[in-house]
Amino acid sequence: MNRRQFLQASVGAALGTTLLHAVELPADHRDAMRRRKRRIVVQYDANDPMWSYWKLHRNADAKFERFRDVVFSQMDVPGSQIDAIWWDIGGSPLGCSYPSKIEPPVDHPLLKQWLSQGIDWVEQLVNETRRRKLEVFWNHRISEVECLPEGGLSKQPHPLKVAHPDWVVAASWWPQGMWNLAAPGLREHKVAILRELAMRYDLDGIQIDFSRHIPCLSVGHQWELRGHVTEFMRRVRLMLLEVAQQRGRPFLLAAKVPQTLEGCHADGFDVNAWADQHLVDVLTLGSRSMDVDVEGIRAAVGDEVQLQPCFDDHHTTDGYRYGSIEFLRGVFANHFQRGADSVATFNWSVGTPEVCRIVGSDVGPRSHQAAYQEVGDPKSMAEKDKFFAVERRGGYPWADGFFNRNDTAPLPKQLDDDVAKFTLHISDAPPASEVKASLTLRCVLFQADEADVFDIRFNGTLLTITTHDAEWKDSQIFSPKSQRTSGGKGDYKIDPQQHLLRLDCAVPSMAWKVGRNEVDIHLSTRAPLRKSSVQLEKVEAHLRYQ
Repeated sequence: MNRRQFLQASVGAALGTTLLHAVELPADHRDAMRRRKRRIVVQYDANDPMWSYWKLHRNADAKFERFRDVVFSQMDVPGSQIDAIWWDIGGSPLGCSYPSKIEPPVDHPLLKQWLSQGIDWVEQLVNETRRRKLEVFWNHRISEVECLPEGGLSKQPHPLKVAHPDWVVAASWWPQGMWNLAAPGLREHKVAILRELAMRYDLDGIQIDFSRHIPCLSVGHQWELRGHVTEFMRRVRLMLLEVAQQRGRPFLLAAKVPQTLEGCHADGFDVNAWADQHLVDVLTLGSRSMDVDVEGIRAAVGDEVQLQPCFDDHHTTDGYRYGSIEFLRGVFANHFQRGADSVATFNWSVGTPEVCRIVGSDVGPRSHQAAYQEVGDPKSMAEKDKFFAVERRGGYPWADGFFNRNDTAPLPKQLDDDVAKFTLHISDAPPASEVKASLTLRCVLFQADEADVFDIRFNGTLLTITTHDAEWKDSQIFSPKSQRTSGGKGDYKIDPQQHLLRLDCAVPSMAWKVGRNEVDIHLSTRAPLRKSSVQLEKVEAHLRYQ
């Protein structure tokens, strides 16, 4: 960067504007982006299975080869639609996961054991990914909490936070604070870390992961300070172009940002400027949300930036953790219908229950294995049962800002005298004459009475209620208690005393359509003597093919 460019960058960062010129991308880079097609990208946090594996084999019997085979088990199944692994293995900020001259030394006992045997697990995992002809990225968490190398949380802040207090921004949920991208020294430090990674490992690209964690700018001033994040993205882009020129092969750059343009603005991510200035190739949208505004972000960034919604099935959207294959089809089919180029998974099971037991990982649902065979291609989900749901709030306290919190989700909602209105996205068109399918709208309510009268409309069509189930149970609804924090083992128990009301309505084929559908729900008559408010917990559309 020459002096004029440096001055432009300084002014642009200070004003939060788009004064900077667009970065010129080489022809081979543009060509690589035109040719690069992905179906499913796995953002793979391999630290958790590694920690679990070490706990099972503290007697030095934790062979890397056995661990490697487990890690790749999903990708090695015939018919897998996984095309890319973006390794999320930065590990504890207090102990690096690879030999580094910039980061703290490797401090996990198992990683140190493998290094003593000449095994750099990052190098091995990258090379094994490439051997399988899968795309390989490094996922860089912009601000990780102070995890201890062997698990658990440190009560002491990172030494660099003590040495450079201006590198820290206050966070209500984390006493040590988060990394502050408004600090020039921190940006320089992070670019140095990423340069070392780019030079050391044979990667196709790097993703800057803003979902872990926010804030990365002073709370209440994120949009005002957005230029500092843009300047950081520019420096990373220029550094990767330099590395690409040295190695003779393009080096791509992605960023994980909130699922709506308004959310990006709230957290200080000027994705419009990033696109205008050619600072990013891929935007991963959201992390734990199923309602992703692909259309809105596409309108903002144009067609040259690839968009891929992400679904985290550990910190899942509230009320739908470890959903069925029908639920996962609905989530991912909607992403593609709304214009996604690819889709990403995060925090999914490492494999079958049998595979999980080899490394001591928590066992995930069988639906994960089925989904990896289907959800990367709309054609493989065509004319298969799905269900679609309206997003629910809550469950994620580890953020100051928009990202991951789902605070703007419309459910749960208390029903009053007004009509409650919801948008429900449906990926499939009403069936053609030769295809038989049915759509059922389902509403789940708390503190409702079977005698309550509801007026339910779908795109203006009045629906007939066909099912009143006053004994309905849902292990992921906790009313009147607060919703639980997302995560954990996901071992939800049915409360035998729970009484929810489930209403099912058949939706005529002429009443629904592909894309946005409007659902209106009105509690027109409350049962006599009932004083408590009725709360609408879930709104779903279940599509069944015959």
